[in-house]
Amino acid sequence: MKKAVVFGGGTGMSYLLKGLKEYPVDITAVVSVCDDGGSTGILRDEFNILAVGDIRKVLISLSKGEGDFEKLLNYRFTSDGTLNKHTVGNILLTASAEITGSMSRGIKTLSKVLNLNGRVIPFTEDVITLIGEMEDGEIVRGEHFITECPKKIKKVYYDKKPTISKELINEIYDADLIIFSMGSLFTSLVPTLLSSEITRAIDESHAKLIYSCNLFTQPGETDDYKVSDHIKVINEYLNKRKVEYVIVNNRPIIGELANKYATEEQKDPVILDLEETKKVCPNVIADNLVIRENGVYRHDYFKLGYLIFSLTFDKTFTDDIV
Repeated sequence: MKKAVVFGGGTGMSYLLKGLKEYPVDITAVVSVCDDGGSTGILRDEFNILAVGDIRKVLISLSKGEGDFEKLLNYRFTSDGTLNKHTVGNILLTASAEITGSMSRGIKTLSKVLNLNGRVIPFTEDVITLIGEMEDGEIVRGEHFITECPKKIKKVYYDKKPTISKELINEIYDADLIIFSMGSLFTSLVPTLLSSEITRAIDESHAKLIYSCNLFTQPGETDDYKVSDHIKVINEYLNKRKVEYVIVNNRPIIGELANKYATEEQKDPVILDLEETKKVCPNVIADNLVIRENGVYRHDYFKLGYLIFSLTFDKTFTDDIV
């Protein structure tokens, strides 16, 4: 069985994994741990632990009993007491980490309960803070403050050098595919690449490097970004090796819901600028990847999983490379 290592965090990564797990691929998810808002931020401050929100989402997406556990683990308390805003899954992850002595061991304990189709590794065990430098030189500390800042991001980095586990480095060396997930570019994906040990291991890996591009821009992070712009940012944080395959949606996203995204959320479809994209990534895999689900746009995760799985073969059997 071929091995895939997926970098990212949040809802985008969980949708990618939801589709990929349906195919015969050995999956390792490397999850960003720098979120500091909402329930995650409260637990992080109180217990001095890693951000648990993205880890929770990824655990649910890889669970073989996904439907049974999703509502329970995502249930958010609403009260006038201390449980207000907390999700069941965040509390369980915090407890598991406290009992076992580390977040990695806590994840492994919960993984057994959830019957995971794959494994989840936090980017680091260190409690670190993401820092953003804006184009005008302003320094913003904290992931959710970076996201909320209306200024254009120049670069992101951590307040200290993260410690990377040998287990994670070995997973990269053993990978056949390394996948950079769609999601928040500067606050979910890039934070998992902010280590010279990780980028060096990617350089030395034999894996194909794949990026699954976002459907929409994100206000405060990727306003006006086209496909090539996303790839250029990822390539800046990589070392010698760069993105080799990009998977993109080629179906026009138009209509009332698209207009609502633009006016109410300031989100626009990510445009495939094919000529410029092929300058920064040699293989462009384009397909109709957008679906509507519960009044929102999502990736067709099953089709996305198929396109990624097709790249495990020496000669891809997809007809979508352009």
